[in-house]
Amino acid sequence: MPGYVPHTPEDQRGMLDRIGIAAMDELFAQIPGNLRLAALLDLPHGLSEAESVRHLEGIARTNLDCGRGACFRGAGVYRHFTPSVVPAIMARGEFLTSYTPYQPERSQGMLQTIYEFQSLVCRLLGMDAANASMYDGATALAEAVVMASSITGRKRVLIPASLHPAYYDVCRTFVQGHGICLETVPQTNGLTDIDDTRKRCGNDVAAVVVPQPNYFGMIEDASGLASVAHENGALAIAVVNPMSMALLPPPGEWKADIAVAEGQALGLPMNFGGPLVGLFTCRKEFVRQMPGRIVGGTVDSEGKRAYTLTLQTREQHIRREKASSNICSNEALCALGVTIYLSQLGKIGLRRVAEVSVQRAHEAFEAIRTVPGFEPLFDGPFFHEFPMRCPVPVAEINTKLAERGIIGPQDLGADYPELGNAGVFCCTEMISHEDIAALVATLKEIR
Repeated sequence: MPGYVPHTPEDQRGMLDRIGIAAMDELFAQIPGNLRLAALLDLPHGLSEAESVRHLEGIARTNLDCGRGACFRGAGVYRHFTPSVVPAIMARGEFLTSYTPYQPERSQGMLQTIYEFQSLVCRLLGMDAANASMYDGATALAEAVVMASSITGRKRVLIPASLHPAYYDVCRTFVQGHGICLETVPQTNGLTDIDDTRKRCGNDVAAVVVPQPNYFGMIEDASGLASVAHENGALAIAVVNPMSMALLPPPGEWKADIAVAEGQALGLPMNFGGPLVGLFTCRKEFVRQMPGRIVGGTVDSEGKRAYTLTLQTREQHIRREKASSNICSNEALCALGVTIYLSQLGKIGLRRVAEVSVQRAHEAFEAIRTVPGFEPLFDGPFFHEFPMRCPVPVAEINTKLAERGIIGPQDLGADYPELGNAGVFCCTEMISHEDIAALVATLKEIR
């Protein structure tokens, strides 16, 4: 691709003359001769743009992606259908180039989209206030843990073993400098042990984290866990799948004090696992301790509707020692995608997506359990993910499934070795009856 060579021989000659040396080799005289190449690398000739595209597409076709195969894997990032209007509006120039608005009042349209995002998130989670978004669900939880410790003045936080392991790792990293101790509550039959939680929860506990549904896909007794926290003066931090909020009681109904979520399921493609967008909400009395930004609605001097940054608690805007967080940006473009998605589907559309996801998951569950060697890992209700005990290592199953163009379950072996050969299957509205039949047929062959 000669058009991309930055310097012609004439350019190089001019630069050498400018610095007063005769040849390029003089620039590298300090490098020992035995470390320098004596000849050019044996590389193929450059490709044209069309040839490069053809070559890269050929490499891409060796991968199995969700666009070509049925995906039965979730574990925090989910394949839902994204209406065309979502990327179409996100790609508009006034939004696509927007990073974080540093002079936000000059961009009333951007502020309005964030205001609408906050309003929709509050309605979805049943909470009083939402910020302008965060990096992802895991960092949102970590910020919630720090916020709870700051509010209560306590340093112990109870985290269920059924929480997403990556979320726990992110929290552990965040709290290292805060002196906060994370204590794991074991799971029983796939759910957080409430009796054990009550035994551990004392007047030194800042918060109890409540995943809903949890990492295994099981539906927790969220109200019961929140009550345990409140009985001891601690806060209840909800970590929810926002899609499940179309069917399950939202955190606001079971008195959660802070509620966070990963918003990717709401209109954003899987895209190699990111970028993601964290949803962060809380009760109104804790708003001033909330990290990030809040956009508020008001009227200007002429009485016209206007939007403004109402709260910024990050250290770039207030004194460092007074900052509740050093998070430097929200995920404005991804938050816009969530806003468009929720606006387009509406309450009924979102509920329909959730219902079909649950129906497909339970259809797959009943079909898989008929395959000899596969059996439910736990009893109890689940949303659109469910764990199964498998007759062979999950890695072997996934290799065989991939050969048939199927993306298999999430392997629990690395994070929960005590559970043996077990994997979490996921279904969304993108899974068809035929996909489930193909999955079961393949499982019967490889058991």
